Amino acid sequence: MNSRSEPGPAEAAGQTAPVPARQLDVRHAVALCVGMVVGAGIFKTSPMVAQALSGDAALLAAWALGGLLSFIGALCFAELAAAFPDPGGDYHFLRRAYGHRLGFLFAWSRFAVIHTGSMALLAFVFGDYLAQVLDLSPWLGHHASATLAAGLIVLLTVLNLRGVRVGLGTQLGLLVVVIAALLALAFGAGSQILAGHAAQAPGLPGAAALQDWGMALVFVFLAYGGWSDAATLSAEMRDPQRGIVRALLWGLGLVTGLYLLANWAYLQVLGLEGLARSEAPAADLMRAAFGAPGEFVMVALVSLTALSVMNAIFIASPRTTFAAARDLAAELQLARWDPQRGTPTAAVLATGAVALALVGMGALTRDGFSTLVDYLSPVYWAFMSLSALALIVLRRREPLAPRPFRVPLYPWLPLAFAASSLYVLWSSVVYVKAGALVGLGVLALGLPLLFWQRRGDRG
Repeated sequence: MNSRSEPGPAEAAGQTAPVPARQLDVRHAVALCVGMVVGAGIFKTSPMVAQALSGDAALLAAWALGGLLSFIGALCFAELAAAFPDPGGDYHFLRRAYGHRLGFLFAWSRFAVIHTGSMALLAFVFGDYLAQVLDLSPWLGHHASATLAAGLIVLLTVLNLRGVRVGLGTQLGLLVVVIAALLALAFGAGSQILAGHAAQAPGLPGAAALQDWGMALVFVFLAYGGWSDAATLSAEMRDPQRGIVRALLWGLGLVTGLYLLANWAYLQVLGLEGLARSEAPAADLMRAAFGAPGEFVMVALVSLTALSVMNAIFIASPRTTFAAARDLAAELQLARWDPQRGTPTAAVLATGAVALALVGMGALTRDGFSTLVDYLSPVYWAFMSLSALALIVLRRREPLAPRPFRVPLYPWLPLAFAASSLYVLWSSVVYVKAGALVGLGVLALGLPLLFWQRRGDRG
């Protein structure tokens, strides 16, 4: 692998690559940061965290620690984005730090593991919650949730082939929906406390094993996912030095507060053991507080949130695949753009097909959501660890590059985040085992793509 920094296609052609305009103030960036992070994951990951840890205090501490480490990681990405602004985000940082071949391997991981795995696990969130009010088990048995998940992916594939998009205004509107759903959980918990129906508080928690904390953080960080994209907003901040820090602090602080509030509500109504057993904790909480109408409303809100996030991924992922395939070898079908539909048709079909295959894998295990977390987490955290270290690599390799924002306490904060990323990587491999091997094996299938790149270089 070539370790030298290599220019992108525009730079190689002697062109000056356009950079994002600095047009965001702190309020805009906070709203976008929250919108990029808060999604349907919080409505499904808490039971897995509860299964790993031994008490209420440990559960809440894990969510607080996840927020803190996400903030440190976001500071690292903010420096990279401010110094090397590019719409490619971490793809651009990895390519610049480690060479174009690792960059293409990362693009493959997004197509085959990270983005499609995220779509499949969100489809299971949709299926698990909808199955709470739509009983298909007499016909489909254990595969009811998987069938609903597969149906949603097929629907989104058809819509994206027709060029149907959810606009920015709609996405922000759906952000309001998910925040309202989180606040509704707190309201439901408060009503149960006032009615004297709160779950009994357990005794002092025991000490969770180190591996248990690692397993818990795998699911915690899944819910905080999106902050790496939020950090790239630093390239668009009007105040390039202080603006991004304030935006990330307020944005991730708000997200952490909402997540702690939601988990407090789960504990008050369901208790730690009830939360650990729940397939759809938000729906169970609202049913306990407000009966069937409350459950129905929460299922609708969570389903809408999952649909929103999946569609956003479905818009971005095929276009990333198209761009990487175009750079790799223009004759590939994935590098074809349909001008009539305004979509990369082959990339859309390929993305939908891989996501459907992953839903099938989840259905075989009968625990679709956890299976998909197992599948994508090791690959995601392997590249996240490399991204954290890329900041140090680029500081040494390109010391004269303008850096409007610099991570405080360098190099300790980047090293701390790299260490935490490696710990979660280790935990995901040790805990998930078979699922990790499948995800890493699919990543390895992308290695032959590097030979296509070499052929393109010789041509």
